[in-house]
Amino acid sequence: MGRIADALERIAGALNRDTEAAAFTLGPENAYHWQGETGTLLPVPKVSRVPLAMLKGIDHVRDLLLANSEQFARGHGANNALLWGARGMGKSSLVKAIHADIESRDGFERLVLVEIAREDLETLPRLMRAIAGQTARFIVFCDDLSFDSGETSYKSLKTILDGGLEGRPDNVLFYATSNRRHLMPRDMIENERSTAINPSEAVEEKVSLSDRFGLWLGFHNSDQDNYLAMVSGYADYYGLSIDRDTLRARAIEWAATRGARSGRVAIQLVRTLAGEEGKAV
Repeated sequence: MGRIADALERIAGALNRDTEAAAFTLGPENAYHWQGETGTLLPVPKVSRVPLAMLKGIDHVRDLLLANSEQFARGHGANNALLWGARGMGKSSLVKAIHADIESRDGFERLVLVEIAREDLETLPRLMRAIAGQTARFIVFCDDLSFDSGETSYKSLKTILDGGLEGRPDNVLFYATSNRRHLMPRDMIENERSTAINPSEAVEEKVSLSDRFGLWLGFHNSDQDNYLAMVSGYADYYGLSIDRDTLRARAIEWAATRGARSGRVAIQLVRTLAGEEGKAV
């Protein structure tokens, strides 16, 4: 009897938490962080982001994601998006910049950005129920999404993206960034194939998760011209006084010492140069 009572208490607690989430009222902020453990949305008064115009070398994927987000913010059809590829190339920065850009313009419904940590994905259905009844439109965003061997939280995401009884509410899109196109390491996929009775079916369940994103946007390593354009764009935006030849030389040296050329490397250099000029960025 004691075990039954404990089980009923846990069920009642879960129902109460879902009821509290469903009764959530939006505040004036248009950005929130989902607290999976408590089932609450924590307002983010100031989002860490850069203007959309500052993001260089990713014009094609920028235009695709912007058009998709604009359609959604107008109440039209749009797709969930997976931004995958090279590190430091502006995947998460692009999501936040597009949200800010749409917020700043007229002609759209209210658009709210909600960040969910990968560790909280099992509570994603609860989040969806909390925001489904709101009048605003929501982009739920998960940065650095990937799954390792033994993890099962991908099933919650899979159900929400497509195929579950409740499914994804009409006022919600899901955007994710990942370094992996199929959201899991290659050796994990190969291991599934080698140990399963039916290898193709074992792999299919996990790989099919990425197929449920209607929009796949690939971010590739930057060449030198794009990297230098990023550095120049950041330097201009922050009003650095360094001359072009010196800036180019410093940028090439900076990239060489890090063994990479990316937007992240570019902004790190510009922060250093700004500090040398007594400026804060």
